[in-house]
Amino acid sequence: MNNNELKTTAPGLFKLGACLVYESLTVIALSFVLTGVFLWLAGDASHGAKRLVMQLFLWLGIGAYFIRCWLKSGQTLAMQAWRLQLLDNNNQALDVKVAVVRYILATLSLMLLGLGFLWAIVDRDRLFLHDRLLKTKIVMRQQ
Repeated sequence: MNNNELKTTAPGLFKLGACLVYESLTVIALSFVLTGVFLWLAGDASHGAKRLVMQLFLWLGIGAYFIRCWLKSGQTLAMQAWRLQLLDNNNQALDVKVAVVRYILATLSLMLLGLGFLWAIVDRDRLFLHDRLLKTKIVMRQQ
């Protein structure tokens, strides 16, 4: 069976939510490491332009983690633990452009109190709003 014929199913809301909690723990840990690196390189960043640069550094570093995972295997660490995978509508891995835009849209969703993630509650296919817009999907990996 090739990748186009891969049988996939949408995960339930509990599994999506649990994966999001796990993702947040990964992001917190990564943020600590990236903040340490930034402070080691640039010194105090508690105010002014340096603080904004550090925030941008964190956003880009976390983005690099997600985009690399989505491009390499379609799975972050949390998605591997919950046996979930991110694919396009043809059951293929995302291309770079879609992965970058997905990260930007997911960030905007978080800034709007997670509304794009809460969209999965009302979506018939349990897709996040950014996945609906980009024609991507999170599926349960069949063993």
